[in-house]
Amino acid sequence: MLYEVVVNDWGETTYIPTTLGNGLLATVIVILLLAAVFFARNSAKKQNRHSIARGGQLTVKQLAFCAMAIALGTVLANIKLFRFPTGGSITLLSMLVCCLPGYFFGLSVGLLTGLAYGVLQLLIDPYVLYPMQLIVDYLLAFGALGLSGIFSEAKNGLLKGYLTAVLGRYVFAVLSGCIFFGSYAWEGWGVLPYSIVYNGIYIFAEAAVSVFVILLPPVKLAIGRIRKLAIE
Repeated sequence: MLYEVVVNDWGETTYIPTTLGNGLLATVIVILLLAAVFFARNSAKKQNRHSIARGGQLTVKQLAFCAMAIALGTVLANIKLFRFPTGGSITLLSMLVCCLPGYFFGLSVGLLTGLAYGVLQLLIDPYVLYPMQLIVDYLLAFGALGLSGIFSEAKNGLLKGYLTAVLGRYVFAVLSGCIFFGSYAWEGWGVLPYSIVYNGIYIFAEAAVSVFVILLPPVKLAIGRIRKLAIE
């Protein structure tokens, strides 16, 4: 069995990965990261301006950057400034860190790294009431953080990419709230308005802090240097 069914502190039935399940999730993370490197290497052949992989050494270098972003994002995700009892939390810039691979290396790498991050979140801190919810909340929502790669070549690309990624995650969070958590809607609220407001509180609160941090000149300079180091 990949998951065991347990009852959480609120009396809800939830699904927790078993040892076999955790092993499978770890394998998926590795596969997704390797796939990210593969796509980046192919992209590098088409774009001489921002070549990512010109040899085996740089391929390993890129994998290391993606892995570090996932690891740091995971650490920051566990620093919860506020956690809602029915899912969702305001973390310390975890979404911003997870958007960096997309900004550095492009859309394909960003999406695959976001998926890997979502799988890792599922392994470490699962909150799964329904099997299909796993796909929406962990794979699609976190994978959407890779949408930052759409603006990897644009002026102010990190800010534009981050806002796009946050909106992508928000859409899937609202969808999940409507489909799987409608019974938690506040009294007098419809399912859709409840999901829009509930998910907007924690996602956009963290996004506001992150945007403020992104706009700080020292932070912009530091991220610019890291990106240059990553892609050269």
